[in-house]
Amino acid sequence: MYSFQVRLELAGSEESRTGGLQPWPGPRGAGATKPLRVSPQMCEKFTVCQNSVEILLHNNLNLPKVTKEDGCLLAGFNEDKCLRKISSGLYTFQTYLKYIQETFISEHQNVKSLSYNTERLAHIIKQMVINPEEVIIPDAATQESLHTKLKSIKAWTEKITIHLILRDFTSFMEKTVRAVRYLQNTRSFSA
Repeated sequence: MYSFQVRLELAGSEESRTGGLQPWPGPRGAGATKPLRVSPQMCEKFTVCQNSVEILLHNNLNLPKVTKEDGCLLAGFNEDKCLRKISSGLYTFQTYLKYIQETFISEHQNVKSLSYNTERLAHIIKQMVINPEEVIIPDAATQESLHTKLKSIKAWTEKITIHLILRDFTSFMEKTVRAVRYLQNTRSFSA
């Protein structure tokens, strides 16, 4: 378990009261998602919240997302395609986590640990792909270009940027956990 936890709540759900995740696919049907909101601690720490106008205006980060086309939802689940997307996304998040580590000084060690464990998970999932060389890993030049872009963000939008990265990372990890659990369940039944 990570020592640094991105706390989130599933809005209006039993999970938001108990702190747990809804089993996939959930009562709302295959691939259903619920709106996420950041916990009150996150709002206090960053002084921005989910409905902030600034968040909507500045969300041009192109953060990795798991979509229906990635084959990770119950309907149309495609193991290899999904694992490639998850591994590639986790490798891509490395640059964003590095930015948070350098910017969010009070949580430096926690973010460093999160980044390390994310990279390990990306590597493990990459090894599960039929052709691991098909996993897209950003090259050094791409990472440096993105890192430079992130470092150029003005101080007043830094908190929003960190909030957006952590929010999307949390969402990405939720979908990763659901896909991996689905794989575990289907493999155990077919074995």
